[in-house]
Amino acid sequence: MSVPPDELRETMRLWTSGIVVVTAADRDHRAGVTVSSFTSVSLTPPLVLVCLQKGIYALEMLRQTGAFAASMLRAGQSQLSAQFAGFTPLPENADRFYNVEMYSAVTGAPILADALAWVDCRLHAVYDGGGSEIVVGEVLATGRQAGAAPLAYHNRAYHTLHPQG
Repeated sequence: MSVPPDELRETMRLWTSGIVVVTAADRDHRAGVTVSSFTSVSLTPPLVLVCLQKGIYALEMLRQTGAFAASMLRAGQSQLSAQFAGFTPLPENADRFYNVEMYSAVTGAPILADALAWVDCRLHAVYDGGGSEIVVGEVLATGRQAGAAPLAYHNRAYHTLHPQG
Protein backbone atom coordinates (compact mmCIF):
# COMPACT_ATOMS: atom_id res chain seq x y z
CA MET A 1 0.00 0.00 0.00
CA SER A 2 1.41 3.37 -1.03
CA VAL A 3 1.59 6.49 1.09
CA PRO A 4 -1.07 9.07 0.19
CA PRO A 5 0.32 12.03 -1.82
CA ASP A 6 -0.63 14.63 0.81
CA GLU A 7 1.17 12.67 3.53
CA LEU A 8 4.33 12.41 1.43
CA ARG A 9 4.12 16.13 0.58
CA GLU A 10 3.94 17.02 4.29
CA THR A 11 7.00 14.88 5.01
CA MET A 12 9.08 16.03 2.05
CA ARG A 13 8.53 19.71 2.78
CA LEU A 14 10.80 19.14 5.79
CA TRP A 15 13.72 18.24 3.49
CA THR A 16 15.87 21.33 3.04
CA SER A 17 17.04 21.93 -0.51
CA GLY A 18 18.67 24.53 -2.65
CA ILE A 19 16.73 26.33 -5.36
CA VAL A 20 17.66 26.03 -9.02
CA VAL A 21 16.22 27.66 -12.13
CA VAL A 22 16.42 25.30 -15.10
CA THR A 23 16.41 26.99 -18.52
CA ALA A 24 16.47 26.01 -22.17
CA ALA A 25 16.23 28.02 -25.37
CA ASP A 26 16.31 27.78 -29.11
CA ARG A 27 16.67 30.59 -31.60
CA ASP A 28 13.12 31.90 -31.10
CA HIS A 29 11.88 30.61 -27.74
CA ARG A 30 13.05 30.19 -24.18
CA ALA A 31 11.69 28.50 -21.10
CA GLY A 32 12.61 28.43 -17.44
CA VAL A 33 11.25 26.84 -14.30
CA THR A 34 12.13 26.75 -10.59
CA VAL A 35 13.05 23.35 -9.18
CA SER A 36 14.32 21.94 -5.92
CA SER A 37 15.04 18.40 -7.14
CA PHE A 38 18.59 18.80 -8.45
CA THR A 39 21.78 16.94 -7.60
CA SER A 40 25.16 15.80 -8.81
CA VAL A 41 25.20 12.24 -10.17
CA SER A 42 28.82 11.67 -11.18
CA LEU A 43 32.12 13.55 -11.46
CA THR A 44 33.46 11.23 -14.17
CA PRO A 45 31.66 11.69 -16.45
CA PRO A 46 30.34 15.00 -15.08
CA LEU A 47 26.58 14.41 -14.71
CA VAL A 48 23.79 16.18 -12.84
CA LEU A 49 20.10 15.41 -12.64
CA VAL A 50 16.99 17.48 -12.31
CA CYS A 51 13.37 16.36 -11.99
CA LEU A 52 10.84 18.22 -14.11
CA GLN A 53 7.08 17.81 -14.04
CA LYS A 54 5.74 16.06 -17.13
CA GLY A 55 4.05 18.32 -19.66
CA ILE A 56 5.70 21.62 -18.74
CA TYR A 57 7.07 23.86 -21.47
CA ALA A 58 10.60 23.88 -20.04
CA LEU A 59 10.78 20.09 -20.37
CA GLU A 60 9.53 20.24 -23.96
CA MET A 61 12.10 22.93 -24.81
CA LEU A 62 14.90 20.96 -23.14
CA ARG A 63 14.01 17.85 -25.14
CA GLN A 64 13.86 19.86 -28.40
CA THR A 65 17.20 21.59 -27.89
CA GLY A 66 19.06 18.74 -26.20
CA ALA A 67 20.55 21.19 -23.72
CA PHE A 68 19.79 23.07 -20.51
CA ALA A 69 21.37 25.27 -17.87
CA ALA A 70 20.77 25.10 -14.14
CA SER A 71 21.35 28.34 -12.20
CA MET A 72 21.65 27.83 -8.44
CA LEU A 73 20.08 30.76 -6.61
CA ARG A 74 21.87 32.69 -3.86
CA ALA A 75 20.50 34.32 -0.74
CA GLY A 76 18.31 37.28 -1.64
CA GLN A 77 16.99 35.77 -4.88
CA SER A 78 13.68 34.39 -3.62
CA GLN A 79 11.90 36.76 -6.04
CA LEU A 80 13.58 34.95 -8.96
CA SER A 81 12.45 31.63 -7.55
CA ALA A 82 8.86 32.89 -7.37
CA GLN A 83 9.03 34.41 -10.86
CA PHE A 84 10.30 31.23 -12.52
CA ALA A 85 7.79 29.17 -10.51
CA GLY A 86 5.01 31.24 -12.10
CA PHE A 87 3.90 32.93 -8.86
CA THR A 88 4.82 36.49 -9.87
CA PRO A 89 2.41 38.57 -11.96
CA LEU A 90 4.16 39.72 -15.14
CA PRO A 91 3.21 42.28 -17.78
CA GLU A 92 1.09 41.02 -20.65
CA ASN A 93 3.14 39.01 -23.18
CA ALA A 94 6.16 38.89 -20.85
CA ASP A 95 7.81 35.54 -20.18
CA ARG A 96 9.43 34.37 -16.95
CA PHE A 97 12.71 35.99 -18.01
CA TYR A 98 11.17 39.48 -17.61
CA ASN A 99 13.82 41.89 -16.21
CA VAL A 100 16.30 39.04 -15.63
CA GLU A 101 19.88 39.56 -16.79
CA MET A 102 21.26 36.50 -18.56
CA TYR A 103 24.13 35.19 -20.60
CA SER A 104 25.04 31.81 -22.09
CA ALA A 105 28.06 29.53 -22.15
CA VAL A 106 28.51 26.47 -24.40
CA THR A 107 24.97 25.27 -25.23
CA GLY A 108 23.20 28.61 -25.59
CA ALA A 109 20.84 27.87 -22.69
CA PRO A 110 20.18 31.02 -20.60
CA ILE A 111 22.21 31.35 -17.39
CA LEU A 112 20.97 33.78 -14.72
CA ALA A 113 23.68 36.45 -14.46
CA ASP A 114 23.75 36.86 -10.68
CA ALA A 115 23.29 33.22 -9.65
CA LEU A 116 25.35 31.58 -6.90
CA ALA A 117 26.59 28.97 -9.37
CA TRP A 118 25.56 27.36 -12.64
CA VAL A 119 26.06 24.35 -14.88
CA ASP A 120 25.56 24.28 -18.63
CA CYS A 121 24.56 20.82 -19.84
CA ARG A 122 23.99 18.67 -22.88
CA LEU A 123 21.08 16.26 -22.46
CA HIS A 124 22.45 12.83 -21.52
CA ALA A 125 19.31 10.81 -20.66
CA VAL A 126 15.68 11.12 -19.60
CA TYR A 127 13.95 8.56 -17.36
CA ASP A 128 10.35 8.16 -16.32
CA GLY A 129 9.77 9.32 -12.76
CA GLY A 130 6.02 8.96 -12.26
CA GLY A 131 4.57 12.46 -12.59
CA SER A 132 8.01 13.82 -13.43
CA GLU A 133 10.83 13.13 -15.83
CA ILE A 134 14.30 12.54 -14.40
CA VAL A 135 16.61 14.52 -16.67
CA VAL A 136 20.34 13.77 -16.63
CA GLY A 137 22.70 16.29 -18.16
CA GLU A 138 26.38 16.11 -19.01
CA VAL A 139 28.06 19.24 -17.62
CA LEU A 140 29.96 21.06 -20.37
CA ALA A 141 30.73 24.26 -18.42
CA THR A 142 30.27 25.64 -14.91
CA GLY A 143 30.81 28.79 -12.88
CA ARG A 144 30.29 30.14 -9.38
CA GLN A 145 30.46 33.21 -7.10
CA ALA A 146 32.97 32.95 -4.27
CA GLY A 147 31.63 33.69 -0.80
CA ALA A 148 27.93 33.98 -1.62
CA ALA A 149 25.39 32.15 0.54
CA PRO A 150 22.81 29.83 -1.08
CA LEU A 151 19.06 30.28 -1.07
CA ALA A 152 17.50 27.33 0.74
CA TYR A 153 13.90 26.11 0.85
CA HIS A 154 12.51 24.39 3.94
CA ASN A 155 8.95 23.87 5.19
CA ARG A 156 7.41 26.11 2.51
CA ALA A 157 9.70 29.08 3.23
CA TYR A 158 13.02 30.49 1.98
CA HIS A 159 16.04 30.55 4.26
CA THR A 160 19.68 31.61 4.15
CA LEU A 161 22.23 29.10 5.39
CA HIS A 162 24.94 30.15 7.83
CA PRO A 163 27.99 28.06 8.75
CA GLN A 164 28.09 26.60 12.24
CA GLY A 165 30.99 26.94 14.63
